[in-house]
Amino acid sequence: MREPGEWTHLDADQRARMVDVGSKAATVREAEAEALVLYPDDAYARILSGSLPKGGIVEPARLAGIMAAKRASEWIPLCHPLPLDAVEVAVDPLSDGRPGLRVRCCARATARTGVEMEAMVGAAAAALTLYDMTKSLARGARIEGLRLLRKSGGKSGAWQAQ
Repeated sequence: MREPGEWTHLDADQRARMVDVGSKAATVREAEAEALVLYPDDAYARILSGSLPKGGIVEPARLAGIMAAKRASEWIPLCHPLPLDAVEVAVDPLSDGRPGLRVRCCARATARTGVEMEAMVGAAAAALTLYDMTKSLARGARIEGLRLLRKSGGKSGAWQAQ
């Protein structure tokens, strides 16, 4: 048995291991993550106008986020593959006036382990897709702030970022 605060993915010899979740009860788990894509002012104005060489950028980004969330265990070595019940990805202009887009990814599953990594991988992939779709206009774009916003379910219960 591990002590509180110990790494769950390391064995007694400090080797990486996949955590055994077989004895845990399956519960509804949900997580939401975000990433920000920031643009130079001139490129952002063009992005908002919709006149881009590759066409619309939101739908490809949303689909990339959904697809990536479903494959999070292929991105993260010790992540359990999960049958997801739902994945939603939203892309919206930043509300604080900065020139950029906010990606939010929410993942839900009835499982023995959480879906935080699925939500974060989904947000990251959608942000990377936005960058790819706009890089010809804005090589100076940046992806920032990939983070977990909230999670619920499981033994540790609900958590929300401050």
